[in-house]
Amino acid sequence: MHDLGFSELVATLAADGVILHHAKVLWRVLHRDGELDLAARNFLPPLKRWVVNSVGEGKKFFLDAPEVVDEIRSTDGLTRKFLLRLRDGQTIETVLMGYDGRHTVCVSTQAGCAMGCVFCATGQMGFVRHLRPGEIVAQVLHVRRVLKSIDPTKRIRNMVLMGMGEPLHNYDSVMQALGSISNVGGASIGPTKISISTVGVVPAILRLAEEQRPYRLAVSLHGSTEEERSALVPASKKWSLAMLIDACRKYGEVTGKRIFFEWTLIAGKNDSPETAHRLAKLLEGIDAHINLIPLNPTNGFSGTESHTGHEFQKILIAAGFPCTFRQRRGIDVAAGCGMLKAEKRVKSAR
Repeated sequence: MHDLGFSELVATLAADGVILHHAKVLWRVLHRDGELDLAARNFLPPLKRWVVNSVGEGKKFFLDAPEVVDEIRSTDGLTRKFLLRLRDGQTIETVLMGYDGRHTVCVSTQAGCAMGCVFCATGQMGFVRHLRPGEIVAQVLHVRRVLKSIDPTKRIRNMVLMGMGEPLHNYDSVMQALGSISNVGGASIGPTKISISTVGVVPAILRLAEEQRPYRLAVSLHGSTEEERSALVPASKKWSLAMLIDACRKYGEVTGKRIFFEWTLIAGKNDSPETAHRLAKLLEGIDAHINLIPLNPTNGFSGTESHTGHEFQKILIAAGFPCTFRQRRGIDVAAGCGMLKAEKRVKSAR
């Protein structure tokens, strides 16, 4: 049922003679309350009958309720990472991150990833399949239930699509899911509090602009030349750096929005002063915020030393760009995307 957007849910119930009021009630129960046992709810008779007849295993609809395979918590108590098993046995990762005064959920959009970034644990797994909208929504609902059990007064205020998979490779399902997640009758995470991270799927970036989607765009850049980027991001062989920057300029012109450029600092690969100067030149004229990310060590790559990273930042700031380091959360719980699943695979193999 979590695959259905609000208008689809209304239409589905209306076809079975259930009025709008009851559809609104069911939507709130599913998406605001995150209820998984609908039969236990004290619905009015028309809705109760529909639920009993239509929802459950072997019936027309089912609820997405991923099983927790593993959960690990950071030593500071602010990050909880979940390895979730889907109905077909595939596993994905979802992270709850606590910051000062707010909580953020990081969700996956695919089982595996087709982009193959060489420093990314998920990228080395290969692509299995896209997630359905309901499987994306279910991750948010799971984390909201967890947070509610800790403190009922707290809520998820921010969402990042930076987990396993390339969100813009699964465009339609992602947009369907975000419509439900941002709906004020449900999870109600504001569209401007939702960030879509992409490695640079150029046609989808242009589609975001054309459709005037309200979400924030974050582009994983990682290289300042074609050679530098293609060595780290194989997708750049399909959508070149020049094509990506042109698409970003177009996106900014059409939407008037700032783009967040993500730059994972990898020791000896893309952290030199020369690279920082080239990056500043590359982004000239774009309303850009550069987010520097210390790499979670993986697959033989190591993160940049602190002093080198700060020199890189100083060059970009001097060039006039807002440039910040992403607050690190959960490095002790393998919070980088794909790291917990990869760790689980190694243990199983042993």
